[in-house]
Amino acid sequence: MMDQIIRVAWDLNDNTDNRYQLVYEIAELAKKLVDENQAKKAREDFVFEENYDNNYKHENPVEHAIMVKASEADDNRLVG
Repeated sequence: MMDQIIRVAWDLNDNTDNRYQLVYEIAELAKKLVDENQAKKAREDFVFEENYDNNYKHENPVEHAIMVKASEADDNRLVG
């Protein structure tokens, strides 16, 4: 999985006109993902579910943001 993320990040970096803008966009997206996850967790803390999965894996928000950003790229440049 990490190799795929590195390849995607490399491709994004090579195919962008402004690398600094790309970094800011990924950082903003990662922050948004963290904020959404915290809001979701706060809502879930008040809800009891019998089948609650304690093995929930938290993804790295930066890795997730890179993958989301890659999915926004044109088909000519990247496969997201």
